[in-house]
Amino acid sequence: MFRWERWETIPFHFIWVSLTLVYGFRVWRPTATGTVLGGVAIGTALLLVWDVHVGSQEWAETTEVPLMSAMFLAMVWHARRRQEALRIAEQLADQRASLLQRQQRFLHDASHELRTPVTIARGHLEVLERHSGHSAEVAVALDELNRMERIVERLLRLARSDQPDFVIPEPIDIESFLEDAFLRWAEVAPRGWRLGPVPQGVLHADPEALREALDALLENAVKYSAPHSEIELDARAQDGTLVIDVRDHGRGIPADAIAGIFERFARADAARSRADGGVGLGLAIVDAIVKAHDGRVSVRTSAEGSTFSLVLPGFTEISSGAGHRAPVDSEAVLRASPV
Repeated sequence: MFRWERWETIPFHFIWVSLTLVYGFRVWRPTATGTVLGGVAIGTALLLVWDVHVGSQEWAETTEVPLMSAMFLAMVWHARRRQEALRIAEQLADQRASLLQRQQRFLHDASHELRTPVTIARGHLEVLERHSGHSAEVAVALDELNRMERIVERLLRLARSDQPDFVIPEPIDIESFLEDAFLRWAEVAPRGWRLGPVPQGVLHADPEALREALDALLENAVKYSAPHSEIELDARAQDGTLVIDVRDHGRGIPADAIAGIFERFARADAARSRADGGVGLGLAIVDAIVKAHDGRVSVRTSAEGSTFSLVLPGFTEISSGAGHRAPVDSEAVLRASPV
């Protein structure tokens, strides 16, 4: 600035740009920021005043010092705000991770603690039933224990959902797999069961986990539909993925419950009777299992019923000259099955 007085704006701005770059590597403490800013402002101001004194610059050039200081302070303010926001976000992330870890540990511990008394109580009730004959009270107690056992198994499944071995994929013949699920439910639930089109092919997935997810959806369809109303199970291939649909003609899902329906312990209808549903674990398990397969689950609902769709990658369709087999209803299957 002394040697080339008329070109002083170049080194002047270079000084301020360098200050900004150095500050950008690390947010300084307020005291250090004020000290450095004051030193740079005073130093550049003295140089400009000297240029004005010798007549190489006009007095208006000195306004650059407060303007550059103001720009630097604005940058400091935004940087400190961003640093504070990041600190808060990290704290929230740590709290959420800690909460999730405690929840997983609680689910695991509570499930294991519940399993033993349920097993012991079941054994005593079965002995009592064998000695005293059929009893309505014992039957009700055994039914409640069965229900508790299902809840415990689902809690354990959720507790394991973050483990690397949560699912162990293997090839599944999807046509026979869905037919098996269809037959099991057609024999125990009085509904108008219908097995729609199913592509021939192999899905790379965990058969036990997928069966549990499918059973949870079919159980949900039974709970929310009237006796003898239609429930349809079908599947279709779509760009290397398999889409499995479970469709019922029940009362649908309230619009305000859709957003959180796959959350743990969520219930679509808080006012429904205890006999109609559980504690809100079924759909959470479905979501966890599908996500473990890198897939997704969605729902479409209306007053005429709901359709849950599982989208699962890793499907290889097998072309066949016969094409997809014709849809099957439960009545035809049960008539053909041996008694």
